[in-house]
Amino acid sequence: MAAHILIDGQGLLADFVYEQLSENFIVKRQSIVEEVPEDTKIALVLHDAWHPSVHQKAEERFRAIGIPWLRGFVLFGEGIIGPFVHPDIPGCSRCADLRRMIAGADSREMWEFQMRMAAEESARQDVWTSRTGLSHMATLICNEVQRFLQRQPSSLEEKVFITNLRTLTNSSHLFLPDPLCPICSHLPDDTSESAQIRLESSPKITAGGYRCRSMDELKAVLVKDYLDHRTGVMNGKIQDFTLPFADVIVNMPLFEADEGVAGRSNSYEMSELTAILEGLERYCGLGPRGKKTIVRDSYHQLENQALNPTRVGLHDEEQYEKPHFPFKPFHPDTPMNWVWGYSFLHERPILVPELLAYYSLGYGEGFVYETSNGCALGGSLEEAIFHAIMEVVERDSFLLTWYAQLPLPRIDLSSAGDKELQLMVDRVREVAGYDLHLYNSTMEHGITSVWGVAKNRRSKGLNLICAAGANPDPVRAVKSTIYELAGMMSRHDKKLEESRQKYEGMLLDPFAVRTMEDHGLLYGLPEAEERLNFLLHDHRPLRTFAEEFKQPPRNNDLKDDLQDILNRFRRLNLEVIVVDQTTPITERNGLFCVKVLIPGMLPMTFGHHLTRVKGLERVLRVPMQLGFMKAPLSYEQLNPNPHPFP
Repeated sequence: MAAHILIDGQGLLADFVYEQLSENFIVKRQSIVEEVPEDTKIALVLHDAWHPSVHQKAEERFRAIGIPWLRGFVLFGEGIIGPFVHPDIPGCSRCADLRRMIAGADSREMWEFQMRMAAEESARQDVWTSRTGLSHMATLICNEVQRFLQRQPSSLEEKVFITNLRTLTNSSHLFLPDPLCPICSHLPDDTSESAQIRLESSPKITAGGYRCRSMDELKAVLVKDYLDHRTGVMNGKIQDFTLPFADVIVNMPLFEADEGVAGRSNSYEMSELTAILEGLERYCGLGPRGKKTIVRDSYHQLENQALNPTRVGLHDEEQYEKPHFPFKPFHPDTPMNWVWGYSFLHERPILVPELLAYYSLGYGEGFVYETSNGCALGGSLEEAIFHAIMEVVERDSFLLTWYAQLPLPRIDLSSAGDKELQLMVDRVREVAGYDLHLYNSTMEHGITSVWGVAKNRRSKGLNLICAAGANPDPVRAVKSTIYELAGMMSRHDKKLEESRQKYEGMLLDPFAVRTMEDHGLLYGLPEAEERLNFLLHDHRPLRTFAEEFKQPPRNNDLKDDLQDILNRFRRLNLEVIVVDQTTPITERNGLFCVKVLIPGMLPMTFGHHLTRVKGLERVLRVPMQLGFMKAPLSYEQLNPNPHPFP
């Protein structure tokens, strides 16, 4: 008799499913290594323990012959069912296992356990296995099989059911396919043709804003698709009630170490959504997950179509010569990986070193330390490019101000005539105990940038906190800076007190500043305040918003705002290069991610030994162009102290 359902597996779970399905369907039990009957509609792989090697064989076998399949197994007191695997659609059992392991608290241990299990021919029955629990799982599995045979969509597409075998409680968990999965993912090659960018219309939500997708639209998918404590790209959140504004930290689990990404606004709901978007941006920037890198060669061989790596700023020669320095000097004959970007200045694709386009790739064959500087996520490609440029501008203006010690004009915040801004200033003062000082750090390109300093009015806690913002709308730039400043208030007070001696040592030894946190905590010391005297001890009158800033154009299309910004850089002969970092997990919801490089502008680095200014002569010229200096600076005149960006 022809078989419509195939069951592979030995044990009670397989027995229970067979008994239930045999009443209404034709079912055959056999090993997946045997020849599969031609008229098999669906395959089930069922065990009373975890057999990852069997699941891998099932993926390979059923994908090759085009049969959908479903698995069920028991692991550490939990019954796991799913996913429902289609042979031609991403989202396989390996993807589900990977997400589940990474999201778990013991990811490394689980990975090692899987390796041991894969090497074993048979697995012991899980100690929490019971007839009642397995019968319950069998009913869930049979329901899914019947849905499939009745041509109804499965409840387990990109999902797994997890049953607590002690309480028989069930939960459903969505997982996203791994773009790098060797079984079900098929990334396209990275080519010059795919890097071509033609800007398209991107209507804005409001003429005065710079977004084309509203949070009301995105909130329907952000939590559902990306935040799940068992299988999510992000697996947890914390609301911080100690800060002056609504602050939410979302955890992004990685095998190496978890990363916290923060969102700050005036509501915890909005902050959570912002944090998830920040996490997706981080995910896209960690490595190529949207296209397959295929170019590997030396700059010497590719120079007619490639970015000269020396244009982005290198580390000091003496740092390269130090033992254990993690990067090697750039050499034009050394092969490296390259990805395709797009140059708006030259209007053509351009090859960019992969380690500059993705910021977790610096070690090994890297020649510089690259951070997330210039990465941004948007509801359109145009929106992502716009905000990525703003981040480059923000960091560049901050560093240029610091290195040249520019006495920037201080802004009278009350002159903005913005009620929300005034309430923010008052709240920071009354709730957190900080006075806010904002300065106009706009550089020669004219894109509004501000430098912010929060000065503690109390004797305890961080004395000074610094941050920056950039936006064509100066009020938006200031508000963004205040949110960043608020994120440091009270959070590190205890750590500074406990490690005061360590940070006092950094006053004498700048190269002891090694991490992002070190930069911020160093300037929490009152003794470090004198290093900011070039800003704080300026007794000139406050300047109004009207005196310092031009009103931004009110366009209805973000494409017009972006074109204006690109034209500003074109006139200055500054090259804007865009690398598309978009991955399938963001593209599914119309979210795009890019990395923007503008050679000549100062890249943010953390760790004083990793400073990158050599070769960036703009830091020497711009202070004179802006009227702060009478002559160009020399590298020897630049501020030798670690920057205070937290």
